[in-house]
Amino acid sequence: MDLDLVFLGTSASMPTARRAPAALLLRRGGERLLFDCAEGTQRQLQRSVVGLPEIEEIFLTHLHADHVLGLPGMLKTFALRGREEPGLTVYGPGGTRDLFGRFKPFLGRLPYELTVVELAPGGRLERGDYAIEAFAVQHGVSAVGYALVEQERPGRFDVAAADALGVPPGPERGTLQGGEPVTLADGRVITPDAVLGLARPGRKVAITGDTAPAPSVVQAAYRADLLVHEATFGDEEGERAKETMHATASEAAQVAKLAEVRLLALTHISPRYFGPELLREARAHFPDAVAPRDFDVVEIPFPERGAPRLVKGGGSAGRGTSYDQVAMTRKIQVATAGDVTEAEELQELLHNAGIEADVEPLDGEEGLSVLVPEDALEAAQDAIEALSEPDDIIAEP
Repeated sequence: MDLDLVFLGTSASMPTARRAPAALLLRRGGERLLFDCAEGTQRQLQRSVVGLPEIEEIFLTHLHADHVLGLPGMLKTFALRGREEPGLTVYGPGGTRDLFGRFKPFLGRLPYELTVVELAPGGRLERGDYAIEAFAVQHGVSAVGYALVEQERPGRFDVAAADALGVPPGPERGTLQGGEPVTLADGRVITPDAVLGLARPGRKVAITGDTAPAPSVVQAAYRADLLVHEATFGDEEGERAKETMHATASEAAQVAKLAEVRLLALTHISPRYFGPELLREARAHFPDAVAPRDFDVVEIPFPERGAPRLVKGGGSAGRGTSYDQVAMTRKIQVATAGDVTEAEELQELLHNAGIEADVEPLDGEEGLSVLVPEDALEAAQDAIEALSEPDDIIAEP
């Protein structure tokens, strides 16, 4: 069964020209689970390969505006489309019901059933072959993270062993594959362990929402295939991160390392950053990290089929996004260099990519600003980002 995450919004606090605020769509088979719903989320979905499906479940990590302001508009759109079935359930931390009480004047009467469920850390939703678990985070307000945890799968069926035991082709083998014993015509009872290999692990995805680095996150994400962790700040803003109960990219990487996850995806990027600079800081502690942009996808195959990987632009219906910039000739900052040597290296890199860059001192700050023509910004960011993205976890769509 396919499992992936479409990053619809990767910015912290507010939209930028390149990133929308927090929203993440998890696709598992035919299921579509939305985590957070910031301003513009329905438009991000409409601009993606997903479109705007009849989402049945939305999971809120916390109730700050940059994670919930897209809800009223999306719910009204469903109503305007004449939706009566299916109903929609919104899960969130304590206070979510009160939030929807405040939304009521905007929503009016909806033609479909809307259910609000509050989940505390430790809450668990059983879904047959997987569960969704709420876990504690540290953000100074009522907040939870979510982990999707699949059950173990039966081991591979050993056809040769089944033949040797006289198990006929047909439903008996399916019963054994499903973990149940069968009785053969001669009265012998064959148990699953006689024809199945070792149980195979399911997959695990942990999504933190906003949080400072926390032991509870390490525990919840332990040996996850993918950890989606906020990385609002760089190392130079460590004190600011502590004050606001956010995380730096380095701290997110240290959480990933302690949790022994297979892949770390950094999100909730402050508008002061472009992404690659935070990725470099993270990879100093945890090499298997990526920093998705809007409409990137992380695919999570079963462990025996390979490692999770980032597919750049895998969720985009085209090159445009909801926050496209208008191509102009003015220069815009693409990166910050710590010193002249680093600035010159970036200039040479961009020159080799066919982009001429200027360097200027930062106003009132140490370091240098690397500027490129605005219509070359995307290509420049791609060139810089390529410096820190290993081919083994990156794939083009």
